[in-house]
Order: sequence, then C-alpha cells, then structure tokens
Amino acid sequence: MRYFIIFSYDGSKYNGYQKQPNKKTVQGELEQVLKKINSNNTVSVSASGRTDAGVHAINQCAHFDLRNDIEESRLRKSINGLLPKDIYIKALKKVSDDFHARFNVKAKEYIYKINMGEYNPIECEYIYQYNKSLNIEEMKRALKYLEGTHNFRSFTKADDVKDDYRRTIMKTDITISAKDKITISLLGNGFMRYMVRNIIGVLIEIGEGKRKSEDIIAILKLEDRTKAGKTAPAQGLYLNKVIY
Repeated sequence: MRYFIIFSYDGSKYNGYQKQPNKKTVQGELEQVLKKINSNNTVSVSASGRTDAGVHAINQCAHFDLRNDIEESRLRKSINGLLPKDIYIKALKKVSDDFHARFNVKAKEYIYKINMGEYNPIECEYIYQYNKSLNIEEMKRALKYLEGTHNFRSFTKADDVKDDYRRTIMKTDITISAKDKITISLLGNGFMRYMVRNIIGVLIEIGEGKRKSEDIIAILKLEDRTKAGKTAPAQGLYLNKVIY
C-alpha cells in the first residue's frame, strides 16, 4: 500500500534531508520509524526533493510503501509518536501505486527569511541574521528579471552537472513580514542544488548597492557560477509548498 505524506521539519540539527552513511538526516529518521511500523522490513521514503543541511521545510512531501493496509489517521498518529519532535507529519493519505512524490511535482515554492534589524540569537537558526538595511525595491526589480524560463547555470552548485539547466520561475515576491524582517519567495517548476541560496546571495549584493538589478540579466547569459557571487546561508531557507 502506497501512502503520501505532507510533513514539516526543523533542519537545524540535520545533515540535510537525504539519507547519508553515519549522519543524522530527515530521511534516515523517517525510514527508521517506518521500518518499525512495517514489521522491521525496510521502507524507502521518496520525497519531492532534498534539502541541504540547515534548511527547513514547512510543507515537504513524500511517498512510501508499506506491506499492510493501515488506517490513515492511526498510521499518522503512530509515525508522529515515534518521530523526534523536530519532524512532524501534517497529513497522510493513501494514493495509487503509480503516484510518485518527486516525478509528479508541477511546482515548488521556496521562501527565504532575512533579519535586517538587530541580531537575535534565538532566531539565528531560522532567519538569516544579516542585520543591516537593504534596498528592497531594487531587490524586487531584480527578482522580476528571473521570472520566466532561463538557463540558471550561473546559480547552481559549481560542480552540479546537468543535461539541462533551464528552469521556469513563475512568480517571485518580497514581503515585509515584521519590523526589519523580509521574506523572499520563489515559485518555480524546479530548483537545482543551491539555486535559491545563490539567487539570494546576488539579491543581497543588489540590496547592498554592490550590483544593479539589471545585472541579473548578464549573470543569466554568462552561464558561469563564478559570476553570481556568494551562496546565502542555509538557515533562512524553507521549502514552503509543493504543487502536484
């Protein structure tokens, strides 16, 4: 029986989502719990995509198969009862065997949170403590240049080799969510490793006045990671939504 889950997690104490030998990961914790529920038989959890160390998820999605047909609410309660407190299953339902949490994705939304105000040690794992003012209007203009279908080679991990670096950004926005705090959102049909954090890194340079908003156009055309600047820290990044 195949099950679909929507879950959230605090990524600050994990080496990312994807399972790795001898490292604490979100996938590893999920599969360990599900193995117990599945009569000690190994369970493979397939997520919509991976998140890196320190990155959080508000609505991550995944599927897995169990030997037995278990009532949905009972299964959800059982999983949450065994998981660590920083991972939580928000919804669970049975799906057809041909559903795939990664390959059926139509779009994802990531958000990135920045504190421009005074340093806050309580928030330092959840909001990037930039602690200086930024030119928000110029950053908004820069984001608009990213909308549409482009080759995002300049914004991917340097050694991340792909057959196709084209992705479509459907919508972008910057909102002031609290005093001196901003949230940047990007909705797209797919994101490569470090792509969002590299975009944020350039946006911060634009907000600082080190670059102009239209520099985004040239960076995209160059298709060269070295032209795009620093990678923003993981702490402010959240997988916010997965659309099927």
